Amino acid sequence: MLTAGLLHIGMKRIGFAVLAAMTVASTTADARERPKERPSAFVDVASVVPGLIVEMRYLGSNNFIGRPIDGYEKPVCYLTRPAAEALAQVARDLAPRGLVLKAFDCYRPVRAVQHFVRWAKNLADVARKADFYPEVDKRNLFRDGYIASRSGHSRGSTIDLTLAETGGKELDMGTPYDFFSPRSWPSDKSVSAAAQANRALLAEAMRRRGFIPYNKEWWHFTLRNEPYPDTHFDFPVR
Repeated sequence: MLTAGLLHIGMKRIGFAVLAAMTVASTTADARERPKERPSAFVDVASVVPGLIVEMRYLGSNNFIGRPIDGYEKPVCYLTRPAAEALAQVARDLAPRGLVLKAFDCYRPVRAVQHFVRWAKNLADVARKADFYPEVDKRNLFRDGYIASRSGHSRGSTIDLTLAETGGKELDMGTPYDFFSPRSWPSDKSVSAAAQANRALLAEAMRRRGFIPYNKEWWHFTLRNEPYPDTHFDFPVR
């Protein structure tokens, strides 16, 4: 009985030690993901990429939710420095064609992703359905890959963007930004030939400089060798 009792006490101590270690690890991870201010590894992309046009959609109401999103306080595009420098190369490649890059979203705070999740669970809120997801049941936005509970944008090396003329006019991409539909897939053939060519031009330019496209959104690209593949940040965009 004494041996069994000692064994039981020992196991309880091990259990408490494991729980304590898990708690510390969890707290450390949360701290890593939630710095209050922008880390020095992130840069204002407009200061690095020549000719970049920035239209941060989640700062205002022109988005699929229809109102400003948590964590966006100023119209600034932040990315990790390697992603920004690679994007600068893309911009220089396109300049001889008379084209510039236009960014809709860059680094995205974790709190913004959580805002998306809360909105998605409220099935009664479909104010912008006609504009952004007319063909998709809101209940299926997660299942179909249009919204995720954790976003690559929060790692700081993913960007949503399009091509524009130097005067600011966007090229025809067949669908608007954040239009949740198979027609927004880069492989879709239902859009015009011109739109298909413009999508291919954007994808080729981004791939050449190390960005990986997303197969359900013509506008979405992630740096292949991103510096923080396992860290999601939550500092506000300000």
